[in-house]
Amino acid sequence: MEANTAPALDPKAFRAALGSFATGVTVITARAADGSPVGLTANSFNSVSLDPPMVLWSLAKKSHSLAVFSNCSHWAVHVLAADQEDLSGRFARSGTDKFSGLEVANGIGDVPLLAGCAARFQCQSTFQHEGGDHLIFVGEVAAFDRTDRAPLVFHAGRYAMAAQRDPSLPPARSARVAGGLDEDLLGYLLGRAYFQFHQGVRDKARAAGLTDAQWIVAAALTARDGVHADDLSAALGYVLDEPLSPLLQCMQSDGWVHADPQGRWHLTPSGRDRSLHLLAAAKAHEGDLLSRWSYDEGALLKLQLQKFIAATNPGFPDLWHEA
Repeated sequence: MEANTAPALDPKAFRAALGSFATGVTVITARAADGSPVGLTANSFNSVSLDPPMVLWSLAKKSHSLAVFSNCSHWAVHVLAADQEDLSGRFARSGTDKFSGLEVANGIGDVPLLAGCAARFQCQSTFQHEGGDHLIFVGEVAAFDRTDRAPLVFHAGRYAMAAQRDPSLPPARSARVAGGLDEDLLGYLLGRAYFQFHQGVRDKARAAGLTDAQWIVAAALTARDGVHADDLSAALGYVLDEPLSPLLQCMQSDGWVHADPQGRWHLTPSGRDRSLHLLAAAKAHEGDLLSRWSYDEGALLKLQLQKFIAATNPGFPDLWHEA
């Protein structure tokens, strides 16, 4: 561990060390003397006491909004939800109408209140303290509200999402038994998850007359129509366990696909209609599964899978993005 001691602290290293502490992201709002709404992004929010209920946050002395917050009687702290990263960016910028197009209510002391947050605290400004290059604002909470939405998290200079650990899950087998094919082996987890998830869709595809491989081809052509067989084979070779050409010929005989004079494959009108119905069923199946988790856990799962795919991709083309 690299050590830095005062007075020769490296500012960049100090900032990086502070970034090791994960924080929530807040937007602080107030009403200026001329009646205009003022807001800014801050991650310095913290609690002070429960009785009386008091919180604090800090603002750089060079901030253009310092005078407003120094002189206002009330301000509000909005703890942003995981899907409000855009609000964080909006209120971090200066020189723009930050409230334009937003749903804004008026709170205690006419403080602007933003919608959709994980929590909100309406505060009466109580104390102000010097804190180096910042001014620390302490307020007594006059009212608050909260939702079940997960908060937006900031860690190591980046936005992140918080996922709760499920206490009902047993410890990973590798933590209990050393060696062997463990049940937390990533390949096993991915394979089992795919099989269990795909089973509900597979039954509907087979009822429509499609094998697993044909359903993959139909779904791919729904995403991007008019693809040469070689490009389709290159894009799907990692999931198809049989040659593509016989699949296409069989699907053509059954009225699902056809080839144009340039050799590009398309879904027929009937094939597209049936494929869209199957995709809708797949989306419904996905939605039913994800409804058992929070929105943020579902988004985090997809994000991690996308990162895993990118990290392990040997160079397969992507049907969703044309070259």
